[in-house]
Amino acid sequence: MKILVCISHVPDTTSKISFIDNNTKFNVDGITFVIGPYDEYALSKAVDIKEANGGTPQITVLNVGGPETDPTLRKALAIGADDAVRVNAFPKDPLFVAQQIAAYAKDKSFDLILMGRESIDYNGGIVHSLVGELLGLPSVSPIMKLDLAGNKATVAREIEGGKEVLELSLPFVAGCQEPIAEWKIPNMRGIMSSKSKPLQVLEPAASSENTTYKSFELPPAKSGVKLIDAANVEELVNLLKNQAKVI
Repeated sequence: MKILVCISHVPDTTSKISFIDNNTKFNVDGITFVIGPYDEYALSKAVDIKEANGGTPQITVLNVGGPETDPTLRKALAIGADDAVRVNAFPKDPLFVAQQIAAYAKDKSFDLILMGRESIDYNGGIVHSLVGELLGLPSVSPIMKLDLAGNKATVAREIEGGKEVLELSLPFVAGCQEPIAEWKIPNMRGIMSSKSKPLQVLEPAASSENTTYKSFELPPAKSGVKLIDAANVEELVNLLKNQAKVI
């Protein structure tokens, strides 16, 4: 079995976000980057599958990005991936990323292509479906459970008002979320072995320019909290009705 796990290189969730060059460019100064949290669930599930099958599945991790993403790929190798691929290009938009993934995967005969349900920087949540379309494979997202039996898989995902259980034949593409697996913490052996595992750098496949960024802006600052005396119910109702307009 061969598993491809696609990971994003995103700012840590505790990062303070700002923009430069007249709000046209993300300011990376002082930012710590990590594997996308949802992608880490996908990677952890791939490692679980590998461990449950005696270490035979081959796990490849792929990222679209510049050299600054290499430490993120090395962490994925330390967690349990066998080899890594970096497509040497800025991830311009979801279609561009999907095209790079599909171009790499089209002749590799992967049984599973896993990734997070979305990246936490742009939160588009469509790369998995685009990859499935480009490769002519089924895609399902977000999945919270994945069980394999031969060339069949049973997946479960949350839908409005309930849970949906599907059975698919391999290969397919899936976007993962918690609680599909528990995050893995790299141990010292994994960290040391990651330094010698192969990391291949590829130039991007041809792609049209679909997106340009004009500017970015931060969400509006939150307003202060207004405290109302517990005995003053009349004022509370008035503010909820006429100012907050929630009743």
